[in-house]
Amino acid sequence: MKYREFSALLAGLDGETPLGRVTAIRSENDPKRLREFTPEMRRIRSRWLTRQAARMPQKKADDAIEALRLAFVNMAGGERHG
Repeated sequence: MKYREFSALLAGLDGETPLGRVTAIRSENDPKRLREFTPEMRRIRSRWLTRQAARMPQKKADDAIEALRLAFVNMAGGERHG
């Protein structure tokens, strides 16, 4: 089976199957729904995010951290030298 076909089949899974439930938990980004997660759902999502972060190339991680740093600096009114 080619990856494209496999991916299409996975995308068609609904939340009524065990794999569909795990996939939905891993991909959820709605803050309101995330607050409603059970401890087990949080564990599943946390393990997934940790695994994804470990696979991220160092350059991409550094760029993301720098983007966050700049966002916080801008929220605080920019850099002040003095």
